[in-house]
Amino acid sequence: MKAMVLNQTCKLSETRTPLNLAEVPKPVPQDGEILVKVAACGLCHTDLDEIEGRTPPAKFPMILGHQIVGRVAAAGRQAGRFKPGDRVGIAWIHAACGDCKFCRQGAENLCAHFEATGRDVPGGYAEYTTVREDFACRIPDTFTESQAAPLLCAGAVGYRSLRLAGISDGKALGFYGFGASAHLVIQLARHRYPNAGIYVFARSAAERKFALELGASWSGDIEAAPPAKLDAAIDTTPVWRPVVAALKHLAPGGRLVVNAIRKEDGDKDWLLKIDYPEHLWLEKEIKSVANVTREDVRRFLQAAAEIPIRPQVQEFALEDANQGLMEMKEGRIRGAKVLRINE
Repeated sequence: MKAMVLNQTCKLSETRTPLNLAEVPKPVPQDGEILVKVAACGLCHTDLDEIEGRTPPAKFPMILGHQIVGRVAAAGRQAGRFKPGDRVGIAWIHAACGDCKFCRQGAENLCAHFEATGRDVPGGYAEYTTVREDFACRIPDTFTESQAAPLLCAGAVGYRSLRLAGISDGKALGFYGFGASAHLVIQLARHRYPNAGIYVFARSAAERKFALELGASWSGDIEAAPPAKLDAAIDTTPVWRPVVAALKHLAPGGRLVVNAIRKEDGDKDWLLKIDYPEHLWLEKEIKSVANVTREDVRRFLQAAAEIPIRPQVQEFALEDANQGLMEMKEGRIRGAKVLRINE
């Protein structure tokens, strides 16, 4: 089968083609697994973190991609939940132990044996992939394959971020950065909290305009002062500057949720600008988001279908994955980018 393969970590400032198109063996489903013929796979900033070594793959070569939508092509022994032709999704969470205290508490995202799709095991930048059937989810009929793909990570981790933000109707919510995740979660927030003030901070005028089109109450530059102090903020950026800016504009008792698996080191000096009285005093807090659970994915898919949320996507062919990744690295984003693989 065809796949786009990462053979080593590298800096995208030095190469624009980190992935190579290759012929690799088609995977065989093991006991309890299903074989999925991939129709679409979303591109995610975490893929850039893998390529540049901030969260490197467990081994090389590795097939990236963890926002996978496709149809069941075959099943291993003891796998009977899905039938051939069923449309399923595979998210960042590929497996967890099921036995530790976190798994037993429904916090499998914190499991020490958490396995990530496309980082610890081969992902969806390929024509086929496999997954344990209990870690696959059904895709609602309301979405096309390309629309559904970004819901599986950008949407699901955004859903978890919104839940951790602890916002309620009538409060003020900020979004720092307006890429794939924020453009989905703002639609959920507008639906659930119609009287909330939603303030978007983004570096480009195009992103700020897009946010207003999707229902933001106000939009401005990263360091701009919003019309009201923020009861909660969600940072979806890969850098540190927005963290400092968000803390400055939090209301007393406000919470900043950092929705990023890693932060780049290029602007780390911004952390030296944190001033305790201005940024942290009065019981402000910072909370990180770590991965997602299967329940996050399923609940968000259900909510997205009911609202309905309509992702805006830009499609690329499998062999054009490098182009999509570079556009994402350079901030050329409107909605989500998706590889369209098998029809």
